[in-house]
Amino acid sequence: MAGGVTDPSRAPVAFGRRAVPQLFEELQQPDQDRRLRALNSLCDLMHDPERIQQTIRAGFLEQLKVLLEDEDPSVRTKTCELLLMLSCKYTASEALLSSSLLPPLSQLLDDSSSSCRRSVHRVMKQLSVWTSGASALLPLVPKLMLKLNEEEDEEALVLLLSTVSCCSRVDVLPALASDGVSLLGQKLSHPSPNVRREAAAAMMTLSVCEDGRQQVCEQALLPVLVGLLREDDIEVQIHAAGVIMYVVVITPGKLQCLDLDAIPVLLDLVSKKKEEEDRRRVLVMYSLRVLTALAEAPDGRRLLLEQLPLLVARSEATEEDENIRRAAQTAVRVITWTP
Repeated sequence: MAGGVTDPSRAPVAFGRRAVPQLFEELQQPDQDRRLRALNSLCDLMHDPERIQQTIRAGFLEQLKVLLEDEDPSVRTKTCELLLMLSCKYTASEALLSSSLLPPLSQLLDDSSSSCRRSVHRVMKQLSVWTSGASALLPLVPKLMLKLNEEEDEEALVLLLSTVSCCSRVDVLPALASDGVSLLGQKLSHPSPNVRREAAAAMMTLSVCEDGRQQVCEQALLPVLVGLLREDDIEVQIHAAGVIMYVVVITPGKLQCLDLDAIPVLLDLVSKKKEEEDRRRVLVMYSLRVLTALAEAPDGRRLLLEQLPLLVARSEATEEDENIRRAAQTAVRVITWTP
């Protein structure tokens, strides 16, 4: 064994390649404290890529299944923390996805322990970062959507929304078929800006397709989204503008935005000279694209002709960001177009 154990929350760790097998042996002990100490020590070891590979090659992952079903919430939570560390590495995440761990892991979405649920959502969020992980989680999207109205823990809710967003980039249909637009729309008015931000990001993903755009219009979500453009949180503004950018591609979206008097709000965003921040540049780009789409409607063109000097100035400024300048030039061309 290694030298004296100074941390009573950790199990003694053997030297060399014996360390991982010895700790997995400890996980099979009936004593709860010994299992927790072994899990803590394993989490420490998983910072080492060689230990991760040893865990995968030796087939130790399957031994974690029983711990996900352990009667002690602390053991279940710590097991999820170990899986989170593994899922951060692509090869380990692939091994996790090909194991039998995903079904018992998904069952923990209903766990009575909020800390355990948070840990589960962290694992799923990390898995969804990988395309293969997002694809593997697609069958769980209907359950995740239902959890939007059940989950009260803010961090878990934010992670859940982010997972849905990542999965929907692979395939938007499961979320749309699960009443996704309506459920996400309810979260756009959540008291937490973190929840609003992730809900708007997920809504933007659903709005990429025609069905999603139509549903945003039909469910009268544009008033909420235009309101989010006035928020102080730049990410909330960006994602709200992104949803609107997709929705105004269709005629009902254009007409609703004009009825909401969105043009002055968008022009205000475009007029603010703070594009030194990369994210604010994105907001200006989205806003210019929305204005360009609105200019395709007669009422939109009439209103924007009155504000043409602002857009012309942005399109001609030599110090302007090139992408913003081009977007402004496109807007000017559409606004001034005559048959």
